[in-house]
Amino acid sequence: MAEPLAPSDGVADRPARALVGTALAEVARWCLRGLIIATAVVAVFYLVSKLWVVVLPALLALLLSTVLWPAARVLRRVLPASAAAATAMVGALTPLLGLGALVSARVADQFDDVAGSVVSGLEQVQDWTTRPPLNLSDDDLGGLIARGTSELQGRAQDIAGWTLSGVSTAGSLTVTAVLTLVLSFFFLKDGPAFLPWVARWLPRGASRHVAEVCSRVWGVLGGFIRAQAGVGLADAVGIGVGLAVLGVPLAFPLAVLTFVGAFVPIVGAFITGILAVLVALVTQGTTTALLVIGLVVLVQQLESIVLSPLLMGRSLALHPALVIVAVSAGGTIAGVAGAFLAVPALAVATTLARYAKEQVDEVGRTASSPIEP
Repeated sequence: MAEPLAPSDGVADRPARALVGTALAEVARWCLRGLIIATAVVAVFYLVSKLWVVVLPALLALLLSTVLWPAARVLRRVLPASAAAATAMVGALTPLLGLGALVSARVADQFDDVAGSVVSGLEQVQDWTTRPPLNLSDDDLGGLIARGTSELQGRAQDIAGWTLSGVSTAGSLTVTAVLTLVLSFFFLKDGPAFLPWVARWLPRGASRHVAEVCSRVWGVLGGFIRAQAGVGLADAVGIGVGLAVLGVPLAFPLAVLTFVGAFVPIVGAFITGILAVLVALVTQGTTTALLVIGLVVLVQQLESIVLSPLLMGRSLALHPALVIVAVSAGGTIAGVAGAFLAVPALAVATTLARYAKEQVDEVGRTASSPIEP
């Protein structure tokens, strides 16, 4: 007969209980840290949303300054800081204003042709609706038009509200543009003095890290803007030449929109491509629209496979999936401005994470290195 087991006094279980307690305490500490960090992030986002009218121009001015700083730095050798900053900005804005005037002139010149093509396209649609399978009569079409007109009249108040909202948006864009230009001027004029001023308010050990991080972030932002400009220029030339060869009206304005859309990665190219296809469909017909689809896909594939990795790889190392998620999140949070700023923000966050990892690795190597007697 087996002897009964002696009752345990709990001594053998104490190490296991202590280990579990230590693990739970460590998990609790990390959860508390995570909650504190999440609270801080939410507070920062809330503060930024309340000050967005000031934060957005500051961010845009920072991006613009990274592009203009090389020219301003060269001009500072022969001109005072204020004159160098103003000259760099005027030299950059003058071609942009000239390009805008040229685009407006092209649109005005081809407006009558496009309007005539739209009318012709609508007549073709009307003719198509009178044939199988729809077989709509003139009375049916008249009734649909009357119902549409009545619906518009019933929503006159909403339309007026949308119009006022559009006017308000235009005013907000004007204020943002003016603030961006003013801040860009001061960034270019006093930029080298900002970092020493900030360093004076920081502990001695932190100033070195802040200087290094700011230098890396500045380089990443400048590289992003220059790379996107190169990608946008290649897309604009390829699509613009293709549209001109196919005889699509407004080829030059569409090429300019393609260049601008390139600064919103992936999403901008998709939207401008759809616009080019719609213009071709309305003005030239289905065959030309299909050819434009092929043209846009070909140019975008060459850009994504060859050009973007070549240019972006030198300044950013971001996976396309991260770019798509960042652009979508930025657009959801802050609209077009958020979509535009999403990739630079992601690049800055990646730069900060890499620098932090470098510092952790450096501390680990220092701690593990043998101490010489």
